[in-house]
Amino acid sequence: MASSPSDFDPVRSLAAGTYWMPFTANRRVRQDPASRLIASGRGCYYQTPEGATLFDTLSGLWCTPLGHAHPRIIEALKTQAETLDYCTGFQVTNPVTVRLADRIVAMAPDGLDHVFFTNSGSEAVDTALKIALGYHRLRGEGGRFRMIGRERGYHGVGFGGLSVGGVVPNRRMFAAGMLNGVDHLRHTHAPDTAAFSHGQPAAGADLADDLDRLIALHDASTIAAVIVEPVQGSTGVIVPPVGYLRRLRELCTRHGILLIFDEVITGFGRLGAPFAAQRFDVVPDMITFAKAVTNGVVPMGGVLVRSHLYETFMTGPENAIEFAHGYTYSGHPLAAAVGNAVLDIMEEENLFERVLSLETVLEETVHKLDHASGVTDVRNIGLAAAIDLEPDPTAPGSRGLELFELGLSQGLLLRCTGDTVSLAPPFLATPQELRAMGEILAGLIETVTH
Repeated sequence: MASSPSDFDPVRSLAAGTYWMPFTANRRVRQDPASRLIASGRGCYYQTPEGATLFDTLSGLWCTPLGHAHPRIIEALKTQAETLDYCTGFQVTNPVTVRLADRIVAMAPDGLDHVFFTNSGSEAVDTALKIALGYHRLRGEGGRFRMIGRERGYHGVGFGGLSVGGVVPNRRMFAAGMLNGVDHLRHTHAPDTAAFSHGQPAAGADLADDLDRLIALHDASTIAAVIVEPVQGSTGVIVPPVGYLRRLRELCTRHGILLIFDEVITGFGRLGAPFAAQRFDVVPDMITFAKAVTNGVVPMGGVLVRSHLYETFMTGPENAIEFAHGYTYSGHPLAAAVGNAVLDIMEEENLFERVLSLETVLEETVHKLDHASGVTDVRNIGLAAAIDLEPDPTAPGSRGLELFELGLSQGLLLRCTGDTVSLAPPFLATPQELRAMGEILAGLIETVTH
């Protein structure tokens, strides 16, 4: 029989490994489970069961730009749960979901006029890949089956996303289940020539020409789509060189290849614009989104699609299902209600403009570590930044883990991938909070690299 909440001991259960935590060194957690528990969250901070506060340096997992326990979001969730808690998305829908789709389209780059809702970024990516395959097949080009991703790219954990993704540890164990015909562009991180860059590196647009190499190898007539993150987030905020994305767009257009921007991280304001496509003035054929659309409160994702792709599917008998794809929770009314509240807050409080004003503060804060002992690179754009630590040659990744654990004791919840720490604080953070974060982080880095 399950224990009652009053006598449940989460530390004991966590130590036993009952909960298999995602993307976590679980054996490490079991050594000190009490240090890994979060009891509550409010504003830009988490609270531990002991009452200590932790500044949320990555907005959850890039997904809570409005902080935690926002009263308007809580009210929207409560009201919707009392009105319509669930509605199937198959053959019927509801007004709040339709309204959210309409508002997202209004925010998107011109021509991206249709939204297909999913429940996560992983599902959004797999949906976009399916749309690409279906689009070419309907046009009589079923031979276009290849997908091109990019080294160090992260596109979720579905088999489609893993296949086009380029994070080696994520791919290694599941190679047998990968899609056939996938290849990868070279990544754009160039620390030898563009280390400690402020915003976009000036040189490197020619790296997009790596697509020509893959076209020559595979033939353009076999390639369905190229998928890239405008800013590679999970691998450590790799910022595209000036002109790189525009060049990629030109090559895809020339060869009839669809271009997909994975904006699960950059969508809804992280770069000071609704989407990174607008910040970089490059319009793809599809945009995947998730995370910030609901401030992480209710899972939701989706795909923005250009009209000519959508219309290609609108063929055949009118009673036929045009796209045999979807999820039980696609367009969930609770998620849509929260999404509408999030967009209300972002618009009314001019949060995209706030991100641009905070961008300079974060830039100044992180670049104080340029050339510091043990720091090999610092880079930033929008309200996002990353710092690379010199790895311990005997144990790569150990310094990042040590930094994370020290942060817990010093009031910071950090996100470290290997020996890289990524920063993406909430849009509601103050300049003073960003500077204080930087001061604490500088001390922690000095500790772990000496």
